[in-house]
Amino acid sequence: MSSHDCAIEARHLVKTYAVPGIRQGKKHGIRALDGLDISVPRGMIYGLLGPNGAGKSTTVKILTSLARPDSGTARVEGIDVLARPGQVRHVIGVVAQRSGADPTATGRENLILQGRLYGMRTGAVRARADELLAHFGLTEAAGRLVKTYSGGMQRRLDVALGLMHRPAVLFLDEPTTGLDPESRAAMWQEIARLAGGEGMTVLLTTHYLEEADRLASRLAIVDRGRVVTSGTPDELKGELHGDAVHVELPASWDGADPSLVRRVLAGLPAVRDVVIAGRDVSARSDDGAAAVPVVLAELQRAGVNAASVAVARPSLDDVYLRHTGRRYSESETPEHLEQANELETTEVSK
Repeated sequence: MSSHDCAIEARHLVKTYAVPGIRQGKKHGIRALDGLDISVPRGMIYGLLGPNGAGKSTTVKILTSLARPDSGTARVEGIDVLARPGQVRHVIGVVAQRSGADPTATGRENLILQGRLYGMRTGAVRARADELLAHFGLTEAAGRLVKTYSGGMQRRLDVALGLMHRPAVLFLDEPTTGLDPESRAAMWQEIARLAGGEGMTVLLTTHYLEEADRLASRLAIVDRGRVVTSGTPDELKGELHGDAVHVELPASWDGADPSLVRRVLAGLPAVRDVVIAGRDVSARSDDGAAAVPVVLAELQRAGVNAASVAVARPSLDDVYLRHTGRRYSESETPEHLEQANELETTEVSK
């Protein structure tokens, strides 16, 4: 894909944090981004999917000029983020993980202030504020202080703030975290409309597998500061031919040597791509239903009784497992990366 077709392009991004209390190694800190590359075509929802601490928010901070990488390049709408950050800020909207609205001002006051900061004239800014309040169902609450809003209302206002100046690119950093299911579904509908109805480029970061699968036209799976694979959700799942067979071993197996199970399954032509993570065993099979009794019988013959077994079509969890060697739910945020993110947020807010 040509650079001219990209709304967002990042190459070899490296970002290292120095964290107090953490012994510094040869890399002089904790590496949050380790050569990350992404190319986002115009007019689509592009997802960055990964667990907390994978580097998604750091990527957004760099692309929105709120942080500088140690090395690498980044361009948004053809503008060099590092060389011309002010120009970049005029063509983007940002909805951060934490609300940017002033809780002691009303919803309308927040929108008007946002518009004035972008140089919009009085008449235009009031008309645009009313338009967005109506669109997001906030007209009746427009005169109320934001601190009285529900969580779903606050997130709708945050998106409206990001759209106030009609940006070409909208960054949504974990936009549905903490929302109830009804509010999350409403937000999904609005995000889909932005790209589909208005042709806007949306970069969405999320740690929800279902959200990425449902919303992203294309996505990159991020793990430990790198993109491990990218493509459409269907392409990524389609690379895993056949069925996924998941076996849960009994609690008594926890901590035991996995080599026995690996040897048993390695001798079975019915399964392949075996991955063992604790008590969870995953494998691929051309015919999962036929493979299950064979797998269970061989495990039992070796003295291993399964606690449960399931067969499913490939999912993004299986894609993640294939490329990282572990289940998505087992990918936890290291404490030092949480500290690094907090430090970066503090530095930006000063």
